Amino acid sequence: MEEILKVDGLSKTFTLSRKQQKIERTAAKKKVAVDNLTFCAYRGEIFGLLGPNGAGKTTTLRMLSTLIKPDCGDAVLGGSSVVRQPEEVRGKIGFLTSELKLEDFFTPNYLFDFFSELHGVDPNVCRERKQKMFERFGIDKFAEVKVANLSTGMKQKLSLVISLVHDPEVIIFDEPTNGLDVLTARTVTDYLQELRSEGKTIILSTHIFSLVERLCDRVGVIIDGRLVACDTLENVCNGMTIEDRFFELYKEVKGGEE
Repeated sequence: MEEILKVDGLSKTFTLSRKQQKIERTAAKKKVAVDNLTFCAYRGEIFGLLGPNGAGKTTTLRMLSTLIKPDCGDAVLGGSSVVRQPEEVRGKIGFLTSELKLEDFFTPNYLFDFFSELHGVDPNVCRERKQKMFERFGIDKFAEVKVANLSTGMKQKLSLVISLVHDPEVIIFDEPTNGLDVLTARTVTDYLQELRSEGKTIILSTHIFSLVERLCDRVGVIIDGRLVACDTLENVCNGMTIEDRFFELYKEVKGGEE
């Protein structure tokens, strides 16, 4: 298997405000969000980071996407370092998060063309790709409708399409089905499987066990910023369901606390 992503000792610490200290019931002024994370991902696979809210999944994906810098460690994606060559990394990835907000005033047509030009996509390729993807996700009927007037599901599908305008090698999704209705969620997960069959590598974070079981070839379980298990889904589960295995690992880390 061809290794396309190598994460080595990735760590990130944040300073807590007084309000955050109160919410987390701690006197500590610092929080270790990601603690010495090391794993790899291969071409043509879906790798899942599974963990509860606050485990460090989003922080990890933001570092891989070069949105924030790690305090220490590095990740090499397609031969480019997220620390030393962030611009090269950005050209190789598509990043989608539920927090992505599209400007209400613009239309799908405008946004697809704008981001294609931003990534230096040839205009002819842009037109062909837009037609194919708009038809695939049913956006073609709303191509000239302003974002403000689109449904939540359609906005999410548009966000997905825009993140892939440059046909990236690696697709990074933070909670890909978060907040979606069942039909839109199914459309998104089906497309992720299609991308994998085309040789794309998908890195996703989730707290949904069924999503891991359905999509992931390999999975890393992250708790309190640390990777406590990482292997093929079969090996991580060790004859158990992923849900049962997760809670077994959680109890080991927390000393029986749930």
